[in-house]
Amino acid sequence: MKSKGVFNLIILFFLLQSCSNTRFLPEGELLYTGADVTIEKNDSTKKSRKELKNNLEALVRPKPNKSLLGLKPKLYIYNLAGTTKKEKGLRYWLKNKVGEPPVLYSQVDLEYNKSVLQNYIENNGYFNGKSKADSTRVDKKASATYTVTTGKQYTINEVKFPIDSSKIGIEIRNTQRRSLLKKGDPYSLEQIKEERNRIDARLKEKGFFYFNPDNIIVLVDSTVAKNKVDLIVKVKSDASKLATTPYKINKIVVFSNYTLDAENKALKIDTIKKQNGLAIIDPENLFKPRIFDRALYFKKEDLYNRTNHNLSLNRLVNLGVFKFVKNQFKVSDTIGNYLDAYYYLTPLPRKSIQLELLGKTNSANYTGTELNLNWSNRNTFRGAELLTISAFGGVEVQVSGQNNGFNVYRFGTEANLIWPRIIAPFKFKSPSGFVPKTKATIGYEFQNRTKLYSLQTFKASFGYLWKENERKEHQLNVSEITYASPQNVTELYLEKIAENPSLNKVIEKQLIFGPTYSYTYTNTTQKRRKNTFYYKGTVDLAGNIAGLATGANAKKEDPITVFDVPFSQFIKIENDFRHYYKFSENSQLATRIIAGAGIAYGNSREMPFIKQFFIGGTNSLRAFRARSIGPGSFKNENQNTNSFLPDQSGDIKLEFNTEYRAQIYGLVKGALFIDAGNIWLLRENTEKPGAKFSNKFMSEMAVGAGAGLRFDLSFLVLRTDLAFPLRKPNLPSENRWVLDQINFGSGPWRKENLIFNLAIGYPF
Repeated sequence: MKSKGVFNLIILFFLLQSCSNTRFLPEGELLYTGADVTIEKNDSTKKSRKELKNNLEALVRPKPNKSLLGLKPKLYIYNLAGTTKKEKGLRYWLKNKVGEPPVLYSQVDLEYNKSVLQNYIENNGYFNGKSKADSTRVDKKASATYTVTTGKQYTINEVKFPIDSSKIGIEIRNTQRRSLLKKGDPYSLEQIKEERNRIDARLKEKGFFYFNPDNIIVLVDSTVAKNKVDLIVKVKSDASKLATTPYKINKIVVFSNYTLDAENKALKIDTIKKQNGLAIIDPENLFKPRIFDRALYFKKEDLYNRTNHNLSLNRLVNLGVFKFVKNQFKVSDTIGNYLDAYYYLTPLPRKSIQLELLGKTNSANYTGTELNLNWSNRNTFRGAELLTISAFGGVEVQVSGQNNGFNVYRFGTEANLIWPRIIAPFKFKSPSGFVPKTKATIGYEFQNRTKLYSLQTFKASFGYLWKENERKEHQLNVSEITYASPQNVTELYLEKIAENPSLNKVIEKQLIFGPTYSYTYTNTTQKRRKNTFYYKGTVDLAGNIAGLATGANAKKEDPITVFDVPFSQFIKIENDFRHYYKFSENSQLATRIIAGAGIAYGNSREMPFIKQFFIGGTNSLRAFRARSIGPGSFKNENQNTNSFLPDQSGDIKLEFNTEYRAQIYGLVKGALFIDAGNIWLLRENTEKPGAKFSNKFMSEMAVGAGAGLRFDLSFLVLRTDLAFPLRKPNLPSENRWVLDQINFGSGPWRKENLIFNLAIGYPF
């Protein structure tokens, strides 16, 4: 009886909410509830009919008020706010920002919508199709019904290209191998438009600068056979001579400090610099001419093509020293078919200073804030170099975790100098629109881990960055040097070392130098794709040349030192692969796999602590404390005490994450996730039994699950996750699955197992 009463209350609520939305309607008006499109006499597949129905319904206007579970909360809030007298305040905000006004049936134009649907089906090959429109009224609500009788869809019988001997006719004919119009495909006006754009793009590569898609006409002959058409591709007879003429490049003129009157002034004075066929107008001598020679792909006598046109503009923009980049081509006043190219460049202010306040989270579950002061000098040596000097300071605290109270305070400085070219003894040419760069960095950081120790870190690197295209990026540091020196070690930490001697390596002086390389591939910016991917692979080679030259062997003798500090020698490889499958515009399945390994040899018996792998935390296995898992089945006895929890590190890492993401309402999005993984040591460690990697590694995987909310504020994403373990690798092998112990109603279970994660941004 009780459940029946609750059910009746729910039904009553739905009815009252529905009535409350219609009682505010103006006299004689009806609330429009939407449209339905019915398709008749269509012999295509069920999937094709459904797609056609969805496309037609998307064309109908207006759209009804937004619904959630059959209710219209935005309309309800609009009505609840009532009449507003001022254009501000809570009532105005609720009515105009949160709510939405009722969509009235009087706004619906049935005949207009019918004609739109008729045009759509005809444009998609249903030449004999018919459309009808009707409406239905129930109380104070009304809906529209459209019936579309399609008949049989016309398909392409043959595509005919120009057969004349003109230059443009020959070039169009040469493109037919890659035509989008295929024999047997359904007729589609949209596909014909795309074909015109394709032909135009190919002609732009052959010098036809003034050609455009409107110069092409595609004639349709529907008399060739039943429900079939021939498509005849032609150049319009009224196309101008400019459009049908291929052009070469003549003069190339660069205005490096352009203002509205700079063009006329510059041509009157003798300040034109010549560089490999370029004319550079730079009266103030702001730039070295060679930077334009590197950036511009066009040379005199080159046939105009759009690829070099766009690459040149992209490179000028990517130099990072120009506020505006404009380009113009004019017919040259000379014999023959030539274009003069003009580039109008407006520089950014040379020097700037910026103060930033950042919110951040890291993999160790620490959340904090950082203040950055950045000073920049663009065009430092007149070659578009960028010099950046920054100072920073911040604090990080662990909101949820056993290390709450062991806060981290850090400050430091860093200087970067970036050259817009590859500085090397060999020539490097990049065919992309992205400028290859050489980067030198030097920095210092002081980090104070309260109650534990302090750490000074000096870093320096020299390397290269280049992109093949918008998807592929490379970074090679020829040399990367890190020197870490601990100090102010507390009695508490020394006590922990006595209990666990492996903690001593955290406060050892470390010297790491050697090359690093990373390769990144991503197509996640292609929003229309259902499947998108991200991959990043990194290789870190430390001390290998020095170890080879000195014959270092730490297993047989003391390690070789540099300035009384043993240098590290190891190889480390890490792979991060991500896949995103889009179910709809507002839902997707995100998956990540991380696999990495590091091996120390020569001058090192084990990997340096700062280069080892860690697992667990807000961006990793969210059902476990940050860096608390492993290695292997090793159990840290301090894990469930109020004592300091040391970071657990390993030489091998495997991690798997799967997360379903969907929009709940407005800026609120939800997620369900499962995480699994662990870290291991390559060699036996008597202080950490069960830590060594073996063929039983799958049975030592930690597994957790949970749910979370994401608040997408456009300028940042605030993420909250609540997770709990499903499998604990540090338990005896027969008891590692803990599904039978899950008890959300138990306070002790929640305290020990529920992990709350607060972070900024998505985990991957």
